[in-house]
Amino acid sequence: MKAVSVVTIKKELKHLSSNELAELCLRLSKFKKENKELLTYLLFESHDEAGYIESVKGYMDDEFELINTKSYFYIRKSVRKILRNVKKFIRYSQKKETEVELLLYFCKKLKDFKPSINRSTQLQNMYNRQILLAKKTIDKLHEDLQYDFNLMLEDL
Repeated sequence: MKAVSVVTIKKELKHLSSNELAELCLRLSKFKKENKELLTYLLFESHDEAGYIESVKGYMDDEFELINTKSYFYIRKSVRKILRNVKKFIRYSQKKETEVELLLYFCKKLKDFKPSINRSTQLQNMYNRQILLAKKTIDKLHEDLQYDFNLMLEDL
């Protein structure tokens, strides 16, 4: 089965009643955890972006505490998992300010991590890539926000 385009889906959704839309959303939420997480964000957390950012930061804090530090292999694997989930949370929000704040917080946690990431080229490269991505996103923001985020970036 081939999926149709988003435009076609949008046109078809306009013809459905609100009850039918609710049924479709509930059915979608049963298939993938990501669908359910996105619906949770849209319904419960999108109105309080600051609270959402704090909850994602709390998630990062918890996950960085759980990292197995016996080997850099396990550290890299855990950090990649954390970053993958943070990127997923950023996609849910779709706000550039949220993206920059979460990426900078991730970089701060990675920089302060013990043992130091300086002994692992892969971790340093991951850190540098996220810093570059944050810089690119900062350039797209309003001047006041750019100034504030650039100050945070300089601390890193």
